[in-house]
Amino acid sequence: MTLIQPPMMTNGGTHPARTMRMMIRDLSRGAQGVTEFNDLKVTQQTTPGAGVQVGDGSGVIRGFAWGQGSYTQYNVGTALVHVAPTGATPRTDMVVLRVLDPEYEGSLNPATDDIGFFDVVSNVSSTATQPPAGMTAIPLARIALPANCATVTDAMITDLRQIANPRRDRQLYTAFPAALSELTYSDNQWRTWPAPAKWSIAVPSWAVSAKIVTTIAGLRLTVADVYAKMHQVFGTVQGQDTAIDDDQGANTRRNTIVLADSLSIPAAMRGTVQNLYLQTYMSTSETGNLGVDAATSLIADVEFQEGVV
Repeated sequence: MTLIQPPMMTNGGTHPARTMRMMIRDLSRGAQGVTEFNDLKVTQQTTPGAGVQVGDGSGVIRGFAWGQGSYTQYNVGTALVHVAPTGATPRTDMVVLRVLDPEYEGSLNPATDDIGFFDVVSNVSSTATQPPAGMTAIPLARIALPANCATVTDAMITDLRQIANPRRDRQLYTAFPAALSELTYSDNQWRTWPAPAKWSIAVPSWAVSAKIVTTIAGLRLTVADVYAKMHQVFGTVQGQDTAIDDDQGANTRRNTIVLADSLSIPAAMRGTVQNLYLQTYMSTSETGNLGVDAATSLIADVEFQEGVV
């Protein structure tokens, strides 16, 4: 029998520590990293010196051996981490959150020693993003130290944190014009149109980026050929232009237009309500008109994503 006994939460059973660690691994879906977007950020010390500081937060650290499971560790307050000065040769170091479990490596005593700690892996590759193989640790930052340097500044620090299980929030928004609204070729400037394509959207406090797709099904084209451009605007962020290039002449016809953007969310927009709307530019190179009416559907698909900041 290779199953580890007894199963978790069994009355009267005695559970080995790795059973709990395997539960942590299962609940975190085998992922490792920091818990939230601003956890365990590495910055220069308040007064720059021979080290860095690590902020509040927590993380999940997956054991390097199969069956070892995953550890959770959290930091309350600011932890100071020493970084050794360089001599005549520049050096790149990596700051990690590390666990040395004597069941698998080392000889520390969990009853008296700190087996979870911030560590500096010295002299890594200048492009390294992960700790050395076989180390139970998650990367926090890489520090590029020039020669003869005893002071670490933010300019030397590259953030390496990854979120173990980043949050996502996806919502669909719809609108249906009640009456015909047209935008004519003679406009020749950017307009906030169509007016019904406007939604007030709550931005999560943890959102770092958003994928936004707006579909206009049943866009009306009339009078003549049409050449136009359209883009999305979300709060203070503008998306890329999408061309509407139609050469079907004077007949009235319908088309479907899809606008898609991956946008970075500025810090000032997080935790606020922002407007999503469309802007359209009608070129005078063609003389046709655009319109939306009761036969038009407007759909916005918005997905926020968490990332480190």
